[in-house]
Parts: sequence; C-alpha cells; structure tokens
Amino acid sequence: MSGSTIANRYVLGDRLGSGGMSTVYRAHDRVLERTVAVKVLAEHLSDDEKFVARFRREALAVAKLVHPNIVQVYDTGVDAGRHFIVMEYVEGRSGAQLLQRDGALEPSVAVEIAAQACAGLEYAHRMGIIHRDVKPGNLMVIGGPAGGPPEMTVKLADFGIARAAEQTRLTQVGSVVGTAAYLSPEQSRGEEATPISDVYSLGVVTYQLLTARLPYEGNSLAELAIRRENERPLPPTSYDKGIDDALSKAVLRALENEPEDRYVDALAYGAALRAGLAGIAPAAEATTRIVDQRSTAATRVAPREPRTPASPARAARPRRTSPPPRRPVAPAKPPRKRSRFASFMRAVFAIVIVAIVAGLIAAVILLATDAGQNTDLGQYLSDNVDQSISDFKQFIEDNTGQ
Repeated sequence: MSGSTIANRYVLGDRLGSGGMSTVYRAHDRVLERTVAVKVLAEHLSDDEKFVARFRREALAVAKLVHPNIVQVYDTGVDAGRHFIVMEYVEGRSGAQLLQRDGALEPSVAVEIAAQACAGLEYAHRMGIIHRDVKPGNLMVIGGPAGGPPEMTVKLADFGIARAAEQTRLTQVGSVVGTAAYLSPEQSRGEEATPISDVYSLGVVTYQLLTARLPYEGNSLAELAIRRENERPLPPTSYDKGIDDALSKAVLRALENEPEDRYVDALAYGAALRAGLAGIAPAAEATTRIVDQRSTAATRVAPREPRTPASPARAARPRRTSPPPRRPVAPAKPPRKRSRFASFMRAVFAIVIVAIVAGLIAAVILLATDAGQNTDLGQYLSDNVDQSISDFKQFIEDNTGQ
C-alpha cells in the first residue's frame, strides 16, 4: 500500500508498525505539507461492522484530546472502503524499542517516562476517556534515554480500544482486549475498565522499565490471573540495588490487586514516582506489602500473604456529653379578659358616634326640607332625638351602677 494516496491527500510512505486491527504508515499531507502518521484498518476487518464501529469510536474519542503527552489525531474518514485515522507523527522510539535495545533503564529515565505518561492519562481521564491498552509499545519517547530528562518528551499513542466513559461498552463481559501481561486484574476478569485500571497497567510498564522484567509472567491469561491471586511480585530492588526502596514501594502500590488499594488517580501515581526517586516513600496509608529483600533473587515471585478478613473495627462510641441547659419555658399567657369598664367605654363611644351621626342627618334633613314650614317632620325628628338622648342617659346609669 506504500506509495498509494488516501482521500486524494495523504501519500503513504514507510510502514511504521502493524497490529491485529490496523497498520500504521508514515505519510505526507499534500494540503498542509507536513509529515503525519496514517492508521489504516485491516482489510479483513473492513466488512466487520463491530470492528469498524470500534475503529471510528477511537478517532472520535481521541480527536478531542489535546495534550503534550498524547499523540494528536488530525483527521479520519473512509476512502475506497479503507477506514483511516490521521495522527501526529512522532519522531522517536517506543518504550518497547528502548527495552529491546537497552534493557532496564536508569531509574531517573524510567520515572520520567512513567510520570509524563501519568500526566497524559490524567488528562484523558478527566475528559472521560480510558486508554485500556497501556503498554511499552504505546509510549512514544522523543529524545530517548541519551538525552535524559527534562529534554525527553513522552506521548501516549494508540488509544485503539479507548472509549468515552459515557458511551456504550465496546466489549461484552468476559471478553478481554489488549496485551494480557499489562491488563489489570479486573480487566482480566472481564469487568469494566476504569481510570485506576490504566494506573495498574502503567505500574506494570514502570516495573518493566526499571527491571526489564514483568511483575508476573505466564503463558496464558488464566495462568497470569492465578499468579496474581496467589503471589506477590518481587520488589524492583531485588534486581537492581541502585533502585531506591522508596521508589520500589511506589511502583508496587500501583500493582495492588484491588483498585481501592492503588493510587486514587494517575496524577497521584506520577507524584509518588517522583517522590520515590527522591527517596520519599508513599504516604502512610499505602497498603502495599513489600517482600523482605533478604529473600533470594532466584525466586521469581514471592508467595502472597494470605488475605485474611480483617476483624471489623469497633465503631468508636460517641462521647456522651451533658445536654446544654434547657431554657425555662415560660407558661403560656392566659387570654386576657376584657374588663367591664373597657367594655362599657367601648359601648359609650359607639353610642356617642351614633348620636352625633343621627344629629347630623337630622340637621341636613331639616335644612333640606325647610324645617320652619314642615312642622310635622321637625316635630318627629325632635321627638326621636329626645328619645335617643333619654335612652343614652338610661344606658349610662345602668352601666355605671354595675
């Protein structure tokens, strides 16, 4: 396929690598005049809808990741039945190539590679994406050990089976995708991968960069699972006394079987690695169990300490404190009874108002009807006013006498 053109834009060059799903080529972008990497889905998978969907999900998920420690995705599409992804071209070597060429790396170089990978993973996790396939071959190192930190730059590549956390699952329970030696225990059991699963995988990579060995080795996934369940990996110091014990502990904590016993996130693991390189052990709450370093290096792995259920700690009884003094509750005030005098005065006031109003009405009527000429009406009003005044006096006498 080298020499062919995809999408009338990308001229394919040398093959950079290949896997079960795709082949990666160096290519020239004729539009932007730059070198890129083009990943082409394997031909025998182009007709498989599930693989095509997974391949496209990779592009969509990774395209939104823009970080100095992640290989950038530029473009994606399909041309003549060939599904492709265009990515940033990285001029460097993979972690796998460094291990093959140099064997175990200097602790400072191994920590720098792993710590930069932690930064890329932490960013991806915050964006809702899990790599799910962290291994030496997917860590691209620019500058290499010869340059040494801080000139070295590490980029996470090939989120081939990455997925956005909010999307539907790409694999069914019980299926495993990826390189078995780097899979977390929960992935090996077919459980859903989490950001802490990536931390475990990077822990395996770090162990391998320091020792040129894997913490567990086996011929099958089942054998690896049994070893993980019943054995403990030797600390990296067993292979190289130049590795600080604090760094050894930091790596082993990332390899704990239970996710809750590892680091809370990739950022915490990166910080622990840098601290371990400086001779500072992980925080006291670390649950990693370190094998006695006097054990012989001929032993590949040490027996795992039996997991005995810890007796539940008694919950501390809360201290009994005397309750705060209660404020005396004032007795409810009985409804106030209206005094007779108050009632009397209200009645007097009402009658006075009535009398005044009646007098005003009478005056108005007399003026309007010319009281001098209408003697009957005037006499009627006069008699009624006299009667009202008489009744008023009688009321006052009756109430005063009470």
